[in-house]
Amino acid sequence: MKRRDFLKVTGLGAAGAATIAAPAIAQGLPEIKWRMPTSWPKSLDTLYGGAELMAKMVGEATDNKFQIQTFAGGEIVPGLQVLDAVQNGTVEIGHTASYYYFGKDPTFTFGSAVPFGPNMRLNQAWYMLGGGRDLLNEFYKKYNVTSLLAGNTGAQMGGWYRKEIKTPDDLKGLKLRIGGFAGRALQKLGVVPQQIAGGDIYPALEKGTIDAAEWVGPYDDEKLGFAKVAPNYYYPGWWEGGPMLLAFVNLDKWNALPKYYQSVLEQAGHYANNWMMAKYDQANPPALRKLIAAGAKLRPFPAPVMEACYKAAKELHSEVAATNADFKKVYESLTSFSNNGYSWFQVAELGYDGFMARHSQG
Repeated sequence: MKRRDFLKVTGLGAAGAATIAAPAIAQGLPEIKWRMPTSWPKSLDTLYGGAELMAKMVGEATDNKFQIQTFAGGEIVPGLQVLDAVQNGTVEIGHTASYYYFGKDPTFTFGSAVPFGPNMRLNQAWYMLGGGRDLLNEFYKKYNVTSLLAGNTGAQMGGWYRKEIKTPDDLKGLKLRIGGFAGRALQKLGVVPQQIAGGDIYPALEKGTIDAAEWVGPYDDEKLGFAKVAPNYYYPGWWEGGPMLLAFVNLDKWNALPKYYQSVLEQAGHYANNWMMAKYDQANPPALRKLIAAGAKLRPFPAPVMEACYKAAKELHSEVAATNADFKKVYESLTSFSNNGYSWFQVAELGYDGFMARHSQG
């Protein structure tokens, strides 16, 4: 996308800004170079590609006066330490999943997805218009960062398993790679959660260090080759109904940016967010067909397993909310917004989607 087109799409600047010559907009603005580590391997052109696109849009909109260099997980910062690097000022910005840092505080979960939380559209609507961003950034201030919307995968799959999961008892003792807070809910059912960065999942499965792994969905999962070692492919990923990806920005660096650069950075994140969602919708259907043709066994989680997981997740939410004021505040906001949203979705959205899904199968 050309710089002028980006400005038209995002609406940056005053009316007619899209027609102003590039040097006129950039005149007088400082030259700034930032580094943006991510939690993703370069092979994932969705997740890492979204971060690259965000950086590219910033450069094009500022005539490369504001440049952001992206790095794959592990290049300059370990994939699960992106927040720490931004917080302490080692880097200025990072592209990651907030729930990777739930060990610091469970409230980080809400910056990505909470188990049995809202879908992609409702999660994003809450962040943008339902008070979510303000609540989260109030919390993130404690860690010297602020957040920008920078991606979403849509509803994810439930992962790859060596053996079938027929009852809740089959979860007992299962060593499952799962990111974020959901692992604590699954612990109630006997699962042994493992937090492993994306690029390290396949070797762990191959060596038998873990019994199962969830990642994202067909397109990304196919690239990492999980079907070769764990063919049972379950759905849905109830812990990630619509997980957001955020760009964490060091608070001091953010406050020091010219207002125009702040606007460019924010709108570049929105553009990358929309692109990522479209990319997954375009790429997942053919990838799923290829996986099935190659031997993947597509299976829904049985209803008793889903109900047991739902009960465990809700118990966990209540337990944490009882002792963590930040978690309670954000959880109540998100739950209220989500419940209200689903009261509408079940009227038109779900009815229409269900009808069309049936007829799309011929």
